[in-house]
Amino acid sequence: MNILENIKMAYKRGDALIRLIFINVAVFLVVQALLLFSALMKSDFGLIVSSYLAAPADFTELLYRPWTVITYMFMHEGIMHILFNMIALYWFGKIFMMYFSEKQLVGLYFTGGLAGVISFIVAYNVFPFFENVLQVASLVGASASIMAIIVATAVQTPDMELRLLFIGNIKLKYIAVISVLISFFGIASNNAGGEIAHLGGALAGYIFVVSLRKGNDITKWLNGIFDFIVDLFKPRKSKVKRNKKSTGQKMTDAEFNMDKASRMKEIDRILDKIKTSGYESLSAEEKKRLFDQGKN
Repeated sequence: MNILENIKMAYKRGDALIRLIFINVAVFLVVQALLLFSALMKSDFGLIVSSYLAAPADFTELLYRPWTVITYMFMHEGIMHILFNMIALYWFGKIFMMYFSEKQLVGLYFTGGLAGVISFIVAYNVFPFFENVLQVASLVGASASIMAIIVATAVQTPDMELRLLFIGNIKLKYIAVISVLISFFGIASNNAGGEIAHLGGALAGYIFVVSLRKGNDITKWLNGIFDFIVDLFKPRKSKVKRNKKSTGQKMTDAEFNMDKASRMKEIDRILDKIKTSGYESLSAEEKKRLFDQGKN
C-alpha cells in the first residue's frame, strides 16, 4: 500500500474532525504548490487562484465570487497559520465531540465561518475606518470556524481544564474569554478583518449552545443541505423486506431504560474524572466511550 492509499484510508476511517483537518491541509498544499509553480514560471496564475478563493470585503467583488464565503474557510496564508489553526481545531474539536455529534461539529464549523465572513464584510462596508482598504481587503483562514467551536465548548463545559505548554492547566472559560478579548482589542490592528471574523465566529458558537439548550439546533438546516447533497451521489440500493421473526428479540421498555441509565451513569463518571484529573487521565476505553456517546 503506497502513501496515497494510506492517506485515503486514513481519511475514510477518520471522523468528521479528521476529515476537516485533511481538507484544510489538502487545500493548503495544492494552493502552495500552485504558487510555487507560478513563481518559477514567472506567472500570476497562483495568485489569481488564491484571490478567487479568498472572501473579498467589497460587495461588488463578492457578487462575482459568491463561493468565497465557503472556500475562504479552508484557505491559509502560510505554514504557521495553518499549523496553529489545525492544532486548535483538533484540541477543541475533540472536546466538542464529547458533548455534541460529528454533524454538529461540521455544521458549527460552517456556521461559525459564515458568521465570521458576514461580520467581516459588514464591518468593512459600514465603518469609515476601513474605507481606504475596502477595495483590496480579503479574508482567509479557518479561525472564525475554530473560534465558534472554542466558545461552544467553553459555554458547554466552562470549568474543564486544558493543559497548555509553558502555562499549565487553564479552564476553557478563561481560554474563550481571553481569545474574544484579544480579537476585540485587535479590531484596529493590521489583522482587523481576521479579528472581526473571530468575533462573528465566537458569537455563533455561543448562540449554538444557548439555542440547543432551548431545543433549537442552529446547525440543523445546514446539515440538512449537506445530507441532501450527499444523498444525491449515493448509489440507490434495492429494498429487501426482512422477516420480523428472523430479527433478534427486542428489549422491553424497562430493559432499555436500565441500559440507558447504566450508560449515562458511566459517562457521568468519566466526565467527573475529566474535571478532577483532566482529559489525559482517561484510559483508551474511556475515551472511546465518550466519542461513541458523542456520535449518538
